[in-house]
Amino acid sequence: MKIWRIWLIAGIIFLSYTTLIFNVYNLQITKGGYYSARAHSQSRSRDLLAASRGKIYFTDKNGNRIPAAINREFPVIFAVPKEIADAAEAAEALGPVLNLGTNHLKDLFSKPDDLYERLVEKASEEQVAAIKSLGIKGIYIDSENFRFYPFGSLASQLLGFVGPDDQGDVPEGRYGLEFFYEDALKKGKDVHLTVDVNIQSQADKLLDGLVGEHRAAGGTVIVEDPKTGKILAMANQPGFDPNDYGKFPLKSFLNPAVQSVYEPGSIFKVLTMSAGIDSEKITPQTTFYDTGSLTLNGKTIKNWDLKAHGTVSMTQVIEKSINTGAAFAEKKTGHDNFYNYLLKFGFNQPTSAGLPGEITGTLRNLKSTFREINFANASFGQGVSVTPLQLAAAISAIANNGALMKPYLSAEENPETIRGVISAESARQVIKMMVSAVNKAEIARISGYEVAGKTGTAQIPDFKHGGYSSEYIHSYGGFAPASDPRFVILIKLDKPQGASLAGLTVVPAFRELAQFILNYYNIPADNL
Repeated sequence: MKIWRIWLIAGIIFLSYTTLIFNVYNLQITKGGYYSARAHSQSRSRDLLAASRGKIYFTDKNGNRIPAAINREFPVIFAVPKEIADAAEAAEALGPVLNLGTNHLKDLFSKPDDLYERLVEKASEEQVAAIKSLGIKGIYIDSENFRFYPFGSLASQLLGFVGPDDQGDVPEGRYGLEFFYEDALKKGKDVHLTVDVNIQSQADKLLDGLVGEHRAAGGTVIVEDPKTGKILAMANQPGFDPNDYGKFPLKSFLNPAVQSVYEPGSIFKVLTMSAGIDSEKITPQTTFYDTGSLTLNGKTIKNWDLKAHGTVSMTQVIEKSINTGAAFAEKKTGHDNFYNYLLKFGFNQPTSAGLPGEITGTLRNLKSTFREINFANASFGQGVSVTPLQLAAAISAIANNGALMKPYLSAEENPETIRGVISAESARQVIKMMVSAVNKAEIARISGYEVAGKTGTAQIPDFKHGGYSSEYIHSYGGFAPASDPRFVILIKLDKPQGASLAGLTVVPAFRELAQFILNYYNIPADNL
């Protein structure tokens, strides 16, 4: 072998070892702090969110899947305090960029042996550009996977969010469906919802406007397919942004559709009529004489309009929302009978729709005592409490020929009939009464369609002083087309200001949302 070849091979070997030694030096000495910090960060946060976490999808009328919760890579800004030469100078420069206090940053940077301090998660493009331009030694930019919600606050209380566990280390589903399906999602299984993104968006937009216009404390909208129990929309206000949940109070994360109860008010009258008609104790044509008031157990019930309506039929009781008429219907039905129908409608148990923390309303006033006044009050929705989803499911049973379906959110579930509550003929008669109420009041009418509905204006109990306060909850439950219901809408508005009747608040909102859904599904008219 020629001598020059030996020198060439020796030179290549020397160059390779020199390069290797330089890289080792660069990794361990020059950038040792950076890589130690990265290792510390990833060990501490488990990359905050494993990229394999399953996704959550909305749907649309064509069955298309629309991402509601996905995994996305975001920039993360962190510091290696050990490498920062001047803590005060670095804090002064970075404070305005990171929106953090300079004193707080100075304290973080003044730890000589500290290898890692996370400064900003999900950093903005502007922050990243500013950090690069400043070029401060010891300040680095990395990237990590985080949970991302493309629609922001849309259906936020339904979805929940992903955040650190109670120890602050491992990310997990918190609240909503992220929590309910945690075991499946963390194994990489996707969750497909029955929620239609277009109906959800419309419901959310409508509710937001309704709350703002009437300066209400909040509200809920539920849209359900009465034939299957599919939840097509579940909107709540006020909501929160799950992409930035830390800026919101804990109470924002609860889902009022299943985690709050209220007295439903006159909307309950359709259930009272359902019980009476199905038990053959009354008919829509049954009449009674309304004197305007009714005194039982020393308590006096009056009509909302403070009027005496004289001789009226049960249909007129629904049309005019006469409290004394509902009490008459309940008494004719019989207390035991009435109570048992409420049980059949599902008011003593959660709906098991697939949401965490679901509670149930109470019929305690009826179960613990057989005082006449309690049953009379219950006939028009006072002294009993329900969740919005329980009430939506009960109204759906009337729309579904008297059969109560289990509400559900997972598209992988199949429709499940819980029980028959009333006969199809009884349901038909009650629906006819509800249609008559809509036609007489006119506010919820939609040209070309038979619409069934009922208002509820309920006083809020005063738990401190007893009795009722001067604040109200407005509700409206209805469906269309009445001849073949395709959807049920329940709208609840909490403590609206300046409007004492539901007909002025939630009823116009119901009509707007119902019209949207009829057009969206291209549902043929049934009242030409």
